Amino acid sequence: MEDFRKANAVTSFIKVADGTRLAWREMGTGRPLLLIHGYISDAATNWVTYGTAAQLAAAGYRCIMPDLRAHGASDKPHAASAYPQDVLADDQCALVDHLGLIDFDLVGYSLGARTAARMLAKGLRPGKAILSGMGLEGLTNTGHRRAHFRNILRNIGHHAKGSPEWMAEAFLKTTGGDPVALDMILDTFVDTPREALAELDLPIGVVCGVDDQDNGSAAALAALLPQGELISIPGNHMSAVTKPDFGQALVGYLQKGR
Repeated sequence: MEDFRKANAVTSFIKVADGTRLAWREMGTGRPLLLIHGYISDAATNWVTYGTAAQLAAAGYRCIMPDLRAHGASDKPHAASAYPQDVLADDQCALVDHLGLIDFDLVGYSLGARTAARMLAKGLRPGKAILSGMGLEGLTNTGHRRAHFRNILRNIGHHAKGSPEWMAEAFLKTTGGDPVALDMILDTFVDTPREALAELDLPIGVVCGVDDQDNGSAAALAALLPQGELISIPGNHMSAVTKPDFGQALVGYLQKGR
């Protein structure tokens, strides 16, 4: 069996309708699986560095891992016109169309989960979806997270050492994020009403660290979704993705019943 832990993900690019160039990486072959990373992160950090993509590839998935607009190797425009509401979901739907994906699964972490939820709300229907690092309030009331991150980005260098804001700033430095572009991304957030979530009648796993309350209640989100299932794993919002339990939970849910 191929050792995907040592495999390099192949990077490709697409230009979407407004001319923005978006990057995505691929690893593995088999059932297509779109994996969308979190805010300030990128595909490599979220999925490759800690071995999650390798776990999924070894389980028979073609891991398609985009860098969201303003993240990673994708363009980071500074024009407000590049950040209309829901642009992240629209970008990823464009990638799905570009790749001709019809029968595939969808996973998002944190901002990636918010993006995935918006894609589902717009009518996308993968075989299965996983919203990870996400709770109900993180989808229905995005203003809270918008204010939290705006404070971080506009006060860099002034956060108390050890605070959540200081930790997020340190993470920004490790990923080489562009604070201006990332600030503008916050204006693209769209709330998804409870009523819309309650209509998403497809298998959706809610994978979340037991100590992660950053986006509200994962249990409440799973309970609201018609076919929602809560899967708890060790860790908090920052640490859960670094543990093998995360990839194991994704594989386990995606392969259940198949």
